[in-house]
Amino acid sequence: MVIGVIPARLDSTRFPKKILANMGGKPMVSYVAEQATKSERLDKVILAIDAKETEQILLDYDFELVMTSKNHTSGTDRVAEVAKGELEAEIIINIQGDEPLLDPKLIDGLVDLFHDPSVEMATVVSRKLTVTDLLNPNVVKAVLDENQNTQDFKRNVFDMEIGAVYRHIGMYGFKRNTLFEFTDQKPSEREQKKSLEQFRALDFGIPIKALITNCDQMAVDTLEDLQRVAAVMGLDLDEEKIMDG
Repeated sequence: MVIGVIPARLDSTRFPKKILANMGGKPMVSYVAEQATKSERLDKVILAIDAKETEQILLDYDFELVMTSKNHTSGTDRVAEVAKGELEAEIIINIQGDEPLLDPKLIDGLVDLFHDPSVEMATVVSRKLTVTDLLNPNVVKAVLDENQNTQDFKRNVFDMEIGAVYRHIGMYGFKRNTLFEFTDQKPSEREQKKSLEQFRALDFGIPIKALITNCDQMAVDTLEDLQRVAAVMGLDLDEEKIMDG
């Protein structure tokens, strides 16, 4: 069984309540969930929420919701809480709740990596990396080795490194036991310093296989990101309400 879990924390640090930002009359995270359900490899999609406000708004939609603790230090810790209740889930996909342009084929490709029994954890990267992306610390860059395993993740890169990096797409796949191995560890020093949870895996010896793509995924970290994504989707924003929370 393969499940997709969308961690939907309400009070995100950089852009509070962004998952509920009104895009064309619907909360942003609903577009993510709708896209995820189009995956051919997922048996189930679950939204891992942490607030009654989120629950009340999403009850109008036909999504499976699971209330999780507010105390998790990362999205993957929230995903693991859900996975513990899904006893038949063998592969768990952590789908970011701030990417309404999600391509369901990325999920399928990520799941397919696990046909190789040596893969314990996997993520997605893209060859499409603009100069603006390179200069933007909100766009995480991934460095791969010759076997398509990630060696490092960077928010900032130097000229000599540009040819070696990919744009990191914040989606992860785990074998069940590997997910719990990950969450049983305390956040590593690099994870805390750089605010990148994937360092916990690297620092505790869990290899991360990369699916190399040409995707144009866009995460929403700021209001400006939301404006760009809404423009691509042809949706209207009520920015006054968004800024008021």
